[in-house]
Amino acid sequence: MTEPEAAFHRDPWLHQAIARIEADYQRSADTHLIALPLPAFSDAGIDLYLKDESTHPTGSLKHRLARSLFLYALCNRWIHESSTVVEASSGSTAVSEAYFARLLGLPFIAVMPRSTSAEKIALIEFHGGRCHFVESAPAMYDAARALARETGGHYMDQFTYAERATDWRGNNNIAESMFVQMQRERHPVPRWIVVGAGTGGTSATIGRYVHYQRHATRLCVADPAGSVFADYWRSGDITLTAPGSHIEGIGRPRVEPSFIRHLIDRMEAVADVESIACMRELSRLLGRRVGPSTGTNFAAMLRLADEMKKSGETGSILSLLCDAGERYLHSYHNPGWVAEHVGDCTVAQAGTQARLA
Repeated sequence: MTEPEAAFHRDPWLHQAIARIEADYQRSADTHLIALPLPAFSDAGIDLYLKDESTHPTGSLKHRLARSLFLYALCNRWIHESSTVVEASSGSTAVSEAYFARLLGLPFIAVMPRSTSAEKIALIEFHGGRCHFVESAPAMYDAARALARETGGHYMDQFTYAERATDWRGNNNIAESMFVQMQRERHPVPRWIVVGAGTGGTSATIGRYVHYQRHATRLCVADPAGSVFADYWRSGDITLTAPGSHIEGIGRPRVEPSFIRHLIDRMEAVADVESIACMRELSRLLGRRVGPSTGTNFAAMLRLADEMKKSGETGSILSLLCDAGERYLHSYHNPGWVAEHVGDCTVAQAGTQARLA
């Protein structure tokens, strides 16, 4: 018997589970890089791009994270054939983890705030997951741990393991994909990469990759109002807390273990009205709806582009289209809901339109 055959017979379910996830990966193409047609900046030598993560099988950037988290847990032998998988998530990670749990034939429970969008709840249930609701984001962690204990399952804990589950040196992580896709552009090495932070895993992966490849690219994290990350980045005080973000999927009320502050060159705090205004204008430019966290990213991109234009700098700015706006038709893309929960965005939207003119 060969060594691989012996390993398979030692734990056939584990090896079949890893093989299923790897086969699913092989069936997936990379996501598109979209060049934004913005003459106000491109005429000045500044090009803006979005990597469209909404085209993953589960519709968001979190598909990559969920795959990595499952492989990490499997290879650590934390997940077994009878495991119930539990996650604390405001939505997109849970959608993607439900997909992979169903792929492996495992039950999945998502612990989430009751305010999570109905569209995301429906997607979790579509993929075979069950939703367990708590009243606020800070209550998710203890509830998820308790459910994992009660079921004899595994708490995936994206907020701890996001930054270590992905191989930041390569292996088709999102950073490597970005730089490969930029190779034939006018400014192939981005001046800035802009991301939001929920767990901090994406910013950690990109920050490490940039240093590993010795690029001059700088990393900016766009942080929504109510999130703790921007204040923690400035102060280094890990005990800080905040009310929590109203922009679903990014920002946190507490400092998460996966958020590595010294990898980040700049933080941009973005007001909710600006996130929504930029979400709307970007949706108009692309001819399709994007989610609110993409609006937060776009707001920071425009600030950086304005600064570069004023100082005569040229170069490229690259960010992420995190998910599609169809997940938020009853919330962030509903004017009545926005007026009630966010406020009047008309001034911010007019300002965004003026900058793009």
